[in-house]
Amino acid sequence: MISDHASPLAAAGGVDSGGQNVYVAQVARNLARLGYAVDVFTRRDDVNQPEILDWQPRVRVIHVPAGPAQYVRKEDLLPLMDDFCDYLREFCAAAGSYDLVHANFFMSGLVALRLKRELGIPFVVTFHALGRVRRLHQGDADQFPPSRMEIEDRIIAEADALIAECPQDEEDLTRLYRANRARIRVIPCGFDKAEFWPIARPFARRALGFDAKERILLNIGRLIPRKGIDNAARALGRLAREHGIAAKLVVVGGNSDVPCPVTTPEIGRLKSIAAEEGVCEQVIFTGRRSREFLKLYYSAADVFVTTPWYEPFGITPLEAMACGTPVVGADVGGIRYSIADGLTGLLVPPNDPAALAASLALLYRDADYRKELGRNAIDRVHEQFTWAKVTASIAGLYQNVLVGSAPELHVA
Repeated sequence: MISDHASPLAAAGGVDSGGQNVYVAQVARNLARLGYAVDVFTRRDDVNQPEILDWQPRVRVIHVPAGPAQYVRKEDLLPLMDDFCDYLREFCAAAGSYDLVHANFFMSGLVALRLKRELGIPFVVTFHALGRVRRLHQGDADQFPPSRMEIEDRIIAEADALIAECPQDEEDLTRLYRANRARIRVIPCGFDKAEFWPIARPFARRALGFDAKERILLNIGRLIPRKGIDNAARALGRLAREHGIAAKLVVVGGNSDVPCPVTTPEIGRLKSIAAEEGVCEQVIFTGRRSREFLKLYYSAADVFVTTPWYEPFGITPLEAMACGTPVVGADVGGIRYSIADGLTGLLVPPNDPAALAASLALLYRDADYRKELGRNAIDRVHEQFTWAKVTASIAGLYQNVLVGSAPELHVA
């Protein structure tokens, strides 16, 4: 597996640390349980990282010396991919080749494409985000080089199979990139049953130091504008003014363990918006947290709120549902796919704090409905979105590629 910037070892919510990190970690882990030997190649960004780390049984993490051993924004990594590819080529020559490469993100796909051309190793790619989709939503704020789209075109043309994480992802691949639908398999992300389960809310709140009686909304993830946390802060103000319901919004994530506007500029912007809305004291930033603590946050919350502008998939809603917490999410991308509107949570338009506030008010006024959504959410994720099931589908796709058959159209 190649994951150029997203290490499976990264802490949740940190800079450039999100769903891709979780995806790579969980797929690698579960492939090993199926009998695969897995090497995950990710760029070395710390001088203290060993070159080869025996991370899990049958899973190694290989820290690739490409560029400085320090953080580099993913938007600036493309020039380092030549060194990344040279290292992998030499690694293969010394250690033996691989049956298959699973690339994650377009720069990893570029490396996989070169390995296929030079060494004949087939590859599968999960993009996690597409350049043309990003450009549509972010415009000039998108700081990836324009060559990204041309690189994605080449990867899509030559990949042995493409993994779309939701039906919207499949539609984007076929409509914006003219991908061959016969080579696309829709396989979602998942959650780990051994990592996320419901914890009694009073216990979770005591463990985190939250008041047992206060209303708590939660967001977990990277703190960047497109995640739409400003929409949640504005909805919090409307919830109080228009619906007479006071609540707190707990925001878990950032580039440091202690919330800091210097290391995480989005915190400063969000605090200003909260002040405008008169809810500055009700928006609580925790900083980033290790994954073992996240189930406490999910279980302590009344509602998980996630309203990004767009979202290729979004793993955090699955984790919240696994903890029995209903989700109010933006009606976009993978969130539209994972949340059953009215059954496990509610969908609202993105960038619409009035609609978000109205949905939150509905849930706070009807505790029985909120609990019903939480129970249904647990059932849904266990039926459709465990990492074991997801990885079994991915392994099936690998086998199709290795025997030379095109993947059948299938939704996992």
